[in-house]
Amino acid sequence: MNQPYSLAGEAILITGGGTGLGFGMAKCFVQCGAKVVLVGRRCEVLKKAAAELGESAVWEKHDILELNKAADLITRLRDRVGSITGLVNNAGIHIKKSATDLSPAEFLSVLQTHLVASFSLCRAVLPDMIERRHGNIVFISSMASLFGLPMVSAYSAAKAGHLGLMRSLATEVSPYGVRVNSIAPGWIESEMMRGALNGDPKRAEKVLGRTPMNRFGDPEDIGWAASYLCSPAAKFVTGVVLPVDGGASIGF
Repeated sequence: MNQPYSLAGEAILITGGGTGLGFGMAKCFVQCGAKVVLVGRRCEVLKKAAAELGESAVWEKHDILELNKAADLITRLRDRVGSITGLVNNAGIHIKKSATDLSPAEFLSVLQTHLVASFSLCRAVLPDMIERRHGNIVFISSMASLFGLPMVSAYSAAKAGHLGLMRSLATEVSPYGVRVNSIAPGWIESEMMRGALNGDPKRAEKVLGRTPMNRFGDPEDIGWAASYLCSPAAKFVTGVVLPVDGGASIGF
């Protein structure tokens, strides 16, 4: 392979692509030669992000919780950018509450956003990928899928569910040239991280204390990992969980 890390010719859909980790990944994908599709609910945010990325980016308003509209989204995008060859399930919500204060409805809303909506999009993109015998799906999981964190039981359950879904899909579709992997970000500078640590300086100190690199990550750190997983360089990699966490998952 002359350019094993090139994503030229790829069309990658990123949910929650207008901000945070999604936008960081989009920047890296574009630098590697891919066309990116930013999906979300806030048109102005998406429009601004796509303009910053340039001609290699388009945006499409879509609510991932409208599960029955996932196939229509992929059909519309096929007319705009061709077949989607990469899907990054990144969009999510975060509720910080004790298990006794968290309502079943709130628990379900987190599962619907992270897990059920991700499955719906996978189901929508897979037929084209299988037919073309080429495609990549990346789940953005979390440290919460690897070890216990307090006050985030719904989020932890959803992210752990990501890993089960990822592994099952990988065994099912990898024979057809479709690879499915996951990234487990550590503590990355983002709106979600700031919300999680807001008003809790002791927790921030604890997080850094168990992170061997002693700093928070940048969204692009996740972006370069995702670019690798979607590239020919990772052509024999499927069904893995890649921690990108400054060593937090092995720190003590």
